[in-house]
Amino acid sequence: MTKLLVIETSPRGEHSVSRNMTRRFVQEWLAAHPGGEVIERDLLNAGLQFVSAPWLQAYFTPAEQLSSEMAKELQLSNELVAELLAVDHIVIATPVYNYNVPALLKAWIDHVVRKGLTLGFDGRGLVTGKKATVLIASGGIYTEGSPIQDRDIATQYVRLVLGVIGISDVTFVAGRGAKAVDLGDETMERFVEKLGAEIERAASV
Repeated sequence: MTKLLVIETSPRGEHSVSRNMTRRFVQEWLAAHPGGEVIERDLLNAGLQFVSAPWLQAYFTPAEQLSSEMAKELQLSNELVAELLAVDHIVIATPVYNYNVPALLKAWIDHVVRKGLTLGFDGRGLVTGKKATVLIASGGIYTEGSPIQDRDIATQYVRLVLGVIGISDVTFVAGRGAKAVDLGDETMERFVEKLGAEIERAASV
């Protein structure tokens, strides 16, 4: 059975452009993969903690030497890694805050980039044979020729991290100029519909 992991990050619910892009993506993915399984991970409800001293102590302790407290520190991280490794396709939906990804997405990344699990001790990525689609909603427009073209840090960062853990088959669907929806210059439905062909192509592979 083909499996899709959906990572959601926006706190805006129905008013989130990235979440509405996700809804369209999942609809198209299910149409292209009858019988496929969708696993949803909403980072707002995941209980994610930012990296702390106790977490790092557990991280650097050999598995056979972990205390029960250390094992508890890594429990959610282990779950997130297992979730990632078990699927064929991952879709990350994210807004852009100050040119980069939200702190919660960075926290998820810190939990799943794990030496010996997703990253080899030789620096090679272990998460191979998977596809990724990144749905990004940004107020800014970073296309070639834009005066803020060099500020597209979120795309560069996510592509880099996915490549580090071994995922090189990555498609980006960019909802640029999403502030038009907030300003009432465009409806949510119309904004997402304009991205429909790109989303359908990304979902059908």
